[in-house]
Amino acid sequence: MRRNVLWAMAAACAATVLPVSSWAQAYPSKPIRIIVPATPGGSSDIFARAMAKTMQASMGQPILVEYKPGAATNIGTDFVAKSAPDGYTVLINAITLATNTTLYPNLPYNVQTDFVPVIEVAEIPNVITVHPNAGINTLQDLVRIAKAEPGKLNYGTPGEGSSGHLSAELLALKTGAKFTHVAYQGNAQATTDHLGGTLQVGFVNLPVGISFVKAGKLKPLAVTSAKRSPLLPDVPTVAEALNLPDYELSGWFGVVAPAKTPPEIVARLHSEFAKALQDPGVVEVIKGAGADIVGGSSAAFGARIKRDTERLAPVLKASGAAAK
Repeated sequence: MRRNVLWAMAAACAATVLPVSSWAQAYPSKPIRIIVPATPGGSSDIFARAMAKTMQASMGQPILVEYKPGAATNIGTDFVAKSAPDGYTVLINAITLATNTTLYPNLPYNVQTDFVPVIEVAEIPNVITVHPNAGINTLQDLVRIAKAEPGKLNYGTPGEGSSGHLSAELLALKTGAKFTHVAYQGNAQATTDHLGGTLQVGFVNLPVGISFVKAGKLKPLAVTSAKRSPLLPDVPTVAEALNLPDYELSGWFGVVAPAKTPPEIVARLHSEFAKALQDPGVVEVIKGAGADIVGGSSAAFGARIKRDTERLAPVLKASGAAAK
């Protein structure tokens, strides 16, 4: 009798412990989806596919890249926010995670409460360029003209909240310069118009602008990152050129999961993405796209999202973008 009672107690304990333990050990037991909230071919897509290919072997499950574009990445972002917090659906997104909170005050999700950060993947600086015939040789020249003749100099970007737009508006806010922003559907036409001189100034993603700079078709004045780019080691940062130590604006990309994803699952995801970012093939893809690998802890990425959400809100509001 006593032996039967002991067996019953042991079985009850096992029933209590086993589901959580076996569930954690079994992850992942089915394919994992990385949601790209944009059309194929962009930086998020390129980075996601490179990492997914490497992660499949170590995780033992297919890593699928799915596209849910639209509404300035909000459709795909909201989809992941409302997905099950089980580690099988994650989002790779850009700096819009920080800026859309200001640009779209009625978002159906909250970046700070509906997601848990996994890892920052990479960042891409912009290069401030002018047409060679513009008669502008330094960033100081550019700022001086833009202050003396407000709105005379125009620049184009893929739209409000893009890293190029933010780079320009942050420069305007800190120097008093005034530029005219022209929004395009993408980088291609804006670059064409800049090369042709229709746009006198460019705040261009470095991967887009580097070939034209090397060919002498665009003149680089500064890079917007905190450090000089190894691709343009002789080009100063904005902070160096204008003695603005607090100026820094790079487009970044990172992975988040739905809030309430179990910590052990987030830790596993972080570990797998971090290993992928050290894989030579992934490194080649990311650096080939003109980006710098970041990595780091989940907490560090969460802090960057929060910091950029707060520091870029006044930049967007000063530009008038939030009111549109």
